[in-house]
Amino acid sequence: MVRGVLEEMRIRSLGVIDDAVVELSPGFTAVTGETGAGKTMVVTSLGLLLGGRADPALVRIGAGSAVVEGRVGVAPGTAVARRAEEAGAELDDGALLISRTVSAEGRSRAHLGGRSVPVGLLAELADDLVAVHGQTDQQGLLKPARQRGALDRYAGEAVAAPLAAYTGAYRRLRALDAELDELTTRARERAQEADLLRFGLAEIEAVAPRPGEDSELSAEAERLGHAEALASAAALAHRALAGDPEDPEAVDATTLVGGAGRALEAVRAHDPALAALADRIGEIAILVADVAGELAGYADDLDADPRRLAAVEERRAALTALTRKYGEDVAAVLTWAEEGAARLTELDGDDDRIGELTAERDALRDELSRLAQTLTDARTEAAARFADAVTAELASLAMPHARVSFAIRQTEDPEGIEVGGRRVAYGPSGADEVELLLAPHPGAPPRPIAKGASGGELSRVMLAVEVVFAGTDPVPTYLFDEVDAGVGGKAAVEIGRRLAKLARSAQVVVVTHLPQVAAFADRQLLVEKTHDGTVTRSGVTVLEGEDRVRELSRMLAGQEDSQTARAHAEELLATARADV
Repeated sequence: MVRGVLEEMRIRSLGVIDDAVVELSPGFTAVTGETGAGKTMVVTSLGLLLGGRADPALVRIGAGSAVVEGRVGVAPGTAVARRAEEAGAELDDGALLISRTVSAEGRSRAHLGGRSVPVGLLAELADDLVAVHGQTDQQGLLKPARQRGALDRYAGEAVAAPLAAYTGAYRRLRALDAELDELTTRARERAQEADLLRFGLAEIEAVAPRPGEDSELSAEAERLGHAEALASAAALAHRALAGDPEDPEAVDATTLVGGAGRALEAVRAHDPALAALADRIGEIAILVADVAGELAGYADDLDADPRRLAAVEERRAALTALTRKYGEDVAAVLTWAEEGAARLTELDGDDDRIGELTAERDALRDELSRLAQTLTDARTEAAARFADAVTAELASLAMPHARVSFAIRQTEDPEGIEVGGRRVAYGPSGADEVELLLAPHPGAPPRPIAKGASGGELSRVMLAVEVVFAGTDPVPTYLFDEVDAGVGGKAAVEIGRRLAKLARSAQVVVVTHLPQVAAFADRQLLVEKTHDGTVTRSGVTVLEGEDRVRELSRMLAGQEDSQTARAHAEELLATARADV
C-alpha cells in the first residue's frame, strides 16, 4: 500500500452534493465535469477532513448536517500512524478512517480511527498527509515561516546539521537568560530572604538546642514539679518493703517473704514441687530487696531544688520560642536550620553564579552568531538553486517570463547576535527572514508571491514548487484546484505533463476543466448533477475507454459526438501515454 494514499471519500449533504462516493487511487487522478457540477466540493471535502474551517453555509439546504468520511492508507510506524494511535485511533486493515461532521448551526465534530478527537488533531496530521493547492488554500506556503521551512528541507543536510546545533544552543541560551533574569531581577527579594535566614540561624545558634532536648526537659519538669509527692510515695513504699527503723514491731514485706522461705526450706527435700516453690520465694526475696534499695536511692537522689525547676522552665521557654517559628519540635527546628544554612550558601553564591552564567551566555551568543552565519550562507546557496529550478518549471507553465527568487534578510536589533557584521534579531530557526518572491514579467519588481501572482498564477507557482520539491521532501498526496486557470493550448499540455511527473512519486488529485491536463491522468472521475441539480452516489463515475474520450471531447468543444473533437481527444490521450 502506498504511504498516505487517499483511497476514498464519501460526501453527504455538502453543497450541491447529496450523497456521493469519490474513489481514488495512486498516481494522477483528474476530476472533471460541467461548471457548477460540484467538482470543487472535492477540494472542500478534503479540506474538512484535514481540519479546515467548518462553514455552516456548506451544509445542503434542508439537511441537518454535512458529513465527509475518508479512508487514507497509512503504513504502521509512520509519524501519522503513531500520532493517531496516541489519540486512541485504530487502523483498519492498514488504513485510517477520518470523519468530519458540520451541522447547519455551525457545530463541528471530528472522528479519527473510530475515536472522537479535536479538530486540531486533523490539522496536525494534515501536513504529513496532503498538500492542498487551490484558490483559497494557498495560505500555508504564503507564510514566510513555512517558506523558510520548505527552503531548509530542500537544502538538506547543508542546513539540517547547523540548524540542529543552532537549535540546541538557542534553547540553552534561553534557559540561561531566564536564570540570569531570575537572579538579577529578584536580587532584592533574595537579599531579604538571606537576612531572614541569617537572623533565624543566629537565633537557633544562640539557643543551641540538642536533639531530643525538649522531650528530656519536659520529663524533668514533670518530675521536679511533683518532687514532694514523689519522695513521700517512695519513702512509704520503701518502709512497706524494708520496714520502718522507728517501729521495729511493724510488719514489712522483706520479713514476711523471709519467713515464708524459711518455712519451706526445712521440708523442701521431701517434695521437688515444694522445692521449686521455695526457689521462687527466694527470687521474690531478692527482687523485693532490689526494689527497696532502688526506692531508697531514688529518694536520696530526688532533686527538689526550686532553682533547678526554674532553670528547666526557662530553657523550655527558649525552646518553645524556636518551635513557634521554625518547627513543631526541636527535631524540626534543627532540620530548618540545616536547610536554611544550605539555602543561605546558595544565595550568598549568587554573585559568583551570575558571573559564571554571564560568561557562558556570552560564549553561547558567539556560537549562535557563527551558526546563524552558516545557516544564512547555506540558505542563500540553496535559495539560488531552488529559485532557478522553479523558474525553469514556470517557463513551461505559461509563465515564460516569470522569475522566482528568495529574499533572505535580517532585522537589525542592538540586543541581537552578530551576523554579517551587524547586530540582528534571532529566533529558534536562526536570524533569517525568508520570503519567496515572484516577478511575473520583465520589468516587474519581485514581490511576495501572495501579492505578485493572481489566483491561477499562484497555483502554477505552487505546482512548480511542488515539482521541484517532490524529489527532496514529498508529501503522500497533492490536491490542486484551478491550477490551470487562465491557460490553454501548449501551456496546458505542459501543466498536465508536470502533474504526471509529480504523480510518479506521490498521489496527485487535480480538479480541472482542461482536457490537455485531464488526458495525462491515470484515472479520470466525472462529476455530474442530476436533473434536480444535485450530485448523487451515481454522479461520480470513473471514466474509461469510450466514456473518457466523450468527456474529453466535451471539454474540448462542448460536443461529445463531434468527430473533430473526438479525434483531438484521442490524440491527446495518445500523446499523454507516449509521454509517460
